[in-house]
Amino acid sequence: MSRVEVMLGGVPIRPQAGQPVQRFAPLGDGPILRRSKGAAVKFRHWDLRWVVSVSGSGWMGPGLAGLDYDQPLELRCTQQMEVRTAALTTTIPGTVRPDVAPWCLAYTGREWLKTPVAYNPATKVATITPRAGALEYQVCWMPVFTVLMGRPERGLDPGANTHDWSFTAEEA
Repeated sequence: MSRVEVMLGGVPIRPQAGQPVQRFAPLGDGPILRRSKGAAVKFRHWDLRWVVSVSGSGWMGPGLAGLDYDQPLELRCTQQMEVRTAALTTTIPGTVRPDVAPWCLAYTGREWLKTPVAYNPATKVATITPRAGALEYQVCWMPVFTVLMGRPERGLDPGANTHDWSFTAEEA
């Protein structure tokens, strides 16, 4: 099996550019405000989206200079996302990487064991094969985002011969 890599705009980030460190942060989750008697109210004006930060350091750059940063780009991540459920079906929010199938773990009260799961990309529904003694399940996947972003930041440490790079992208 080949190694799955972070990809931006169809360009894979190879290990020589450094192992990509990925971080997802909610965008537009909305503030929690208080009413006159102290009751909390959550404000949100749009569907949840993500800010994705990726960085690395390696002996060569990531090779992303040729991308058109004025257009939306596809960002394929390797950091997993997950949904926990007691049911045998669940809907996966967002988009699943087409080159990596979702996987499922069943919790038996002592350990998490891999169990088969079928995924329908048209409906985004994952159907779990039941495992005897399972108390709950966790369906995991690697996400794909359509993002808008500026050009990546770059740095060079000539003494260590390392190229540092990073970018922050917002889900479109």
